[in-house]
Amino acid sequence: MTTVCIATYNGEKYIGEQLASILPQLSSEDEVIVSDDGSTDDTLRVVRGFADNRIRVVDGPHRNSPTLNFENALHHAKGEVIFLADQDDVWTTDKVKVCMKALEKSDCVVSDAIVTDEKLNVMNTSMYNMLNVKHGRLYNLLCHNGYSGCCMAFKRKVLERALPFPNEIPMHDIWIGNVAAFYYSVTFVRHQLVKFRRHDNVVSYNGKGSGYSIVRRILIRFNTIRGLLRLAVRHVF
Repeated sequence: MTTVCIATYNGEKYIGEQLASILPQLSSEDEVIVSDDGSTDDTLRVVRGFADNRIRVVDGPHRNSPTLNFENALHHAKGEVIFLADQDDVWTTDKVKVCMKALEKSDCVVSDAIVTDEKLNVMNTSMYNMLNVKHGRLYNLLCHNGYSGCCMAFKRKVLERALPFPNEIPMHDIWIGNVAAFYYSVTFVRHQLVKFRRHDNVVSYNGKGSGYSIVRRILIRFNTIRGLLRLAVRHVF
C-alpha cells in the first residue's frame, strides 16, 4: 500500500490539478491523506469533488505551520511507502513508477523537478542544477539541503524513526531526509518527476529562497544535528 500525504491551506487554485496528476498513478488499495489547516477558500470542496474513496481528509493542527501540517498527515498514513506532495505542483505521469523502482534498492528517493511559473511555463529544466543539489549526507546536512519534500518518497521504517518531529526542526523535508540519510539510505535520481510551480503564495523555501541570515542557517544545521543525536540516544535506550 502507498500513501500520498498532502498538506493544504487555501489551495483551491491548484489542488485539483495536482490530485488529477496523482490519482491515476495509484492503485485501488492506495490512499491520499489531505491534512487541511483550516482553509477559508474552496480547497476542501475541490478535494471532495473528486468523490474518490482513496482520498481521506483530516483536520490539520491549525497552527499556521506547513511542517506541523505535514506531520499531522504523516501520522495518519497507513502505507508501506509514503510520498510527499505539495498542493500546487503537478506530478509527471511516471513519478510513482520511477520512485518505486528506486525504492527497491534504497529507503528514500529524491527526484529532480522541472521549475515552472504559475501557468506551468518552464523556468528551469532542473531543480538540481538550480539549487546545486548533490549526493552526500554530510553535504546535505552541513552545506546545502537537497531534500525537497515534493520530490521525496520513502519507506515506512524511515517515517517511524522520523516521528514525532523534534520541536526545533526547520522543515519536515530537511528532517526526514537527514533521518533517512544517517540511519538508512537515500538515492537521488536524475529524472524530473515533478512540475514545481513557483508563484506569489508558494510556501516552500525552494520556491522563494530562504532569505535566512548566516546565523539562522547555522542554527538550522545545529538543530538538525541535535535532533539526530537525540534520535540516536532514544533508539539506544
